[in-house]
Parts: sequence; C-alpha cells; structure tokens
Amino acid sequence: MAPLFCLGYFFHHFESSGPVLRKADSLGVNGKPCGMTLSARSGITSWIFALSFLLCSTAAAKAETPASPTTKQKKRHRKVAPAKVGTASASKALNGSPRATASQTATVHTASVGNTRLAAGRTRRRRLAVVSPWTEPTYSDSTVGDSVEGEDLEVRRAAVEALGPYNGTVVVAETQTGRILTIVNQKLGLKGAFQPCSTVKVVVSLASLSEGIVDSRLPLHLTRRYSMNMTEALARSNNLYFAKLGQQLGFDRVSKYAKLYGLGEKAGLDIPGEEPGFLTTEPPPTGVGMMTSFGDGIRVTPLELTSIVTSIANGGTMYYLQYPRSEEEVKKFVPRIKRTFDIGQFVPQLKAGMLGAVEYGTARRAVFDPTEPVLGKTGTCTDTAQPGVHLGWFGSFNEVGRNKVAVVVLLTGGRGISGPIASGVAGNVYRNLAAQHYFAPEQPGVSTALISLQSQQSNPQ
Repeated sequence: MAPLFCLGYFFHHFESSGPVLRKADSLGVNGKPCGMTLSARSGITSWIFALSFLLCSTAAAKAETPASPTTKQKKRHRKVAPAKVGTASASKALNGSPRATASQTATVHTASVGNTRLAAGRTRRRRLAVVSPWTEPTYSDSTVGDSVEGEDLEVRRAAVEALGPYNGTVVVAETQTGRILTIVNQKLGLKGAFQPCSTVKVVVSLASLSEGIVDSRLPLHLTRRYSMNMTEALARSNNLYFAKLGQQLGFDRVSKYAKLYGLGEKAGLDIPGEEPGFLTTEPPPTGVGMMTSFGDGIRVTPLELTSIVTSIANGGTMYYLQYPRSEEEVKKFVPRIKRTFDIGQFVPQLKAGMLGAVEYGTARRAVFDPTEPVLGKTGTCTDTAQPGVHLGWFGSFNEVGRNKVAVVVLLTGGRGISGPIASGVAGNVYRNLAAQHYFAPEQPGVSTALISLQSQQSNPQ
C-alpha cells in the first residue's frame, strides 16, 4: 500500500504543476529567459520529494519481502552443492546427464553420507579390535606325542578325561613310593618350567614354621585392623600374609628352604627328557615379598611340585620320582628315598590349611566326595619370564582309601586359566578314579587254613 500511496501523491503534484512546466517549456523553445514563479518552484519541489520518497519506500519494501521459493531453492542448492561435487558420476548415472534435480541430488547425498558413515564405523571397529596378550592357546590336544608304555592305563584314562580340551599337563604319582602312574602331555610335564605362583606358599609355610617365626594357630597382624592365621591364609591364598613372612625370613633363609625342598633341581631318577627348574641366586627385582607370595625368581616343573606334595602327604619323606616305561620296569620298581625332613610336627598344621582350601577356599572345585577329602594348594599368575602365558596350578593328594596318590595339574594359556580351574580338573581325576573303585578299601582276606579247619569241624569223618 505504501508504494501506491506515494505514486498517487506524485501524480497529484505533477498535474498541479503542469501549466508551469508547459509555460517554461514554451519560453525555453523561443530562446528567452525563463521566469519561474514561487508557486511553480514549490510544485516542482513537491513532486521531486514525492518521487524520492517513492523510490526509498520501494527499496525498503523489497528488502523486507521474504525470500521467494526460487531463492530458497538456490540456498538449498548451495547447501547440497558440496555433496553434488562428490556425486557427479552418480547423478549422471541416475539422469543420463550431469544435471540432477534437487531431490535426486539430496538422495545421492544421503546415500553418500550413509556409505561414509558405514565405512567410518567399520574403520572404528577395526581400530577398537582388542589384540590378545596371550601367546599360548588355552585349548589344545594335550595327548599328542605321548607314549603310554609302562603307565597305569586306568589312571591315565581318568586323567585324560579330566583334563579334557585344556592345554596343560596332569601328573599322578603314588605318595608312598614316588612311582609316577601317568603323565598327560609328557613334553610339558617333563620340560615345562614355569613360575610356581601361589603354590610356593607351601614351601614358605614349612620354612616359617621350621624357623619358629610364626605359629599357625595364632593370627598374624597384616594391617592395623586386619589379622589372619596360617590356616586361613593358605585356604584363601592371602598374598599379604606370605609377603610378610618372606620379609621376616629374608632372602637367604627363603633360598635355603627352597633348595632343601628340591626347587631348581631334577625331581626324578633317570627320567629321560626331564629338565630341572630354576632358583634365583639373588633377590628378585620385585623383592622377597613377591618371591614368597607369587614365586618371582623361581621356575618350577610339574615333577618338582609333585615331589613336594608327596613329601607332605607321607609326613616328610621325599622319594625320587620314578617313571617306569615298560612292564618289566614296573615289576623291577623299587622306591628310592632322596631325603627326609623333620617336619612331622608341622605337617598337621600345613594340612589344615590345604584342607581348608578345598572345603571353603580357592580349591572348592576339587571336592568330589565329602567322605573322601582332598587336600591341596592352588596357584594363579602370569609368568614373569613369559608374559604371554597365564598359569593355573594345583598340587593335591588324598588321604582316604586304598590307593593314595598325588595329583598335580598345570594349565597354560590365556583367558579362563586359573588355579581354581586346575583344582576342578584334579577333582575330576579323583572323581573318575572313585567311579572305578580305585580308592575302595580292599576286602579283608579270609584265611584258607581257617576255612579248611572250619570245614573239617562241621563235617567230621
């Protein structure tokens, strides 16, 4: 409405000044000076002012007018333009020419963005892929390369079934003679030397009791408000307890008892292929506390742990482990004593902790029959010498039944390997043997002479 009003105002003043303009024009044509009255001047000024006002109002109205659909389309086109550059070939394929409508361009742009996001997501997933730190497989056929000559096939069958798919070894030996009944995965059992983890706490316990620095029945203060006795510390495998014992013992005494119980030397007698473990000659960089709680600076073999376990089980006699490899060697087998320990008074205290581990501690999976208890100690850690190998140890023995054996399990691998898992494998060994009546007590023999005498009395001639 404002432009129309201004235009009407202009024509009104233009018509009112018409005679003056015409008169001025005629005077100008004749070449005489033009005399213009005041009213004429004011009329001209009025229509010039009106024309200027009209032009300004039109410009302001144009500036305030909202953008037309064409303008919006141009703006939208400018937003899509960067995607169109990248999708020129796709647009040409859709339309047969490089030109494309706004909707087609937007469609191609959306598809391009979707593909870009998908590719970015795949790249992100590849970047987030976790690389396993373990170099040893958790599962493997552990019977490959084994020879069963001279082994007790009944015991071997039970051990193989118990180990299942795990990558590891199982050693079963008689606690009263030192004869090895079977070794599943003989290569690992004879040549594998690894950090003992928490199984070293058995040796540390014997050393501490022998030196008189601790009483297994009395609690040891670990912190200001926390204390624990040896039975519970063994059952729950408390690291702080045994680190403190190691600090009180010192490296020299720890090393002395480690050598005494066979660490760092061969446990067997003329067993082909056996290799000894390792015992450091100086304190490990991590300290004596880590040595007596995790076994830093020590590398033990399954046979060495078997030898220690059998010594505790029989009350202090360490036999040379012997591994008959034929029926003839089995018949000629004679137990050989390696050394004896004066630990009779300490063994019951040690057994209480090993029994607690199975009943309520870290080795609860080893329980197979409440009437036939198993005693043992677990160990779980990552080998410091081979950081890519995670370890699960369990050394155990039974005390009830006709046959008394030690069962040592070592599992190697990565995720899912631990001492409690190893104790479950050992528990299955005992369970399988019990199912075969391996531990059943022998029926008392009846004297043939007595039968003959009773027969004669009941049937007198």
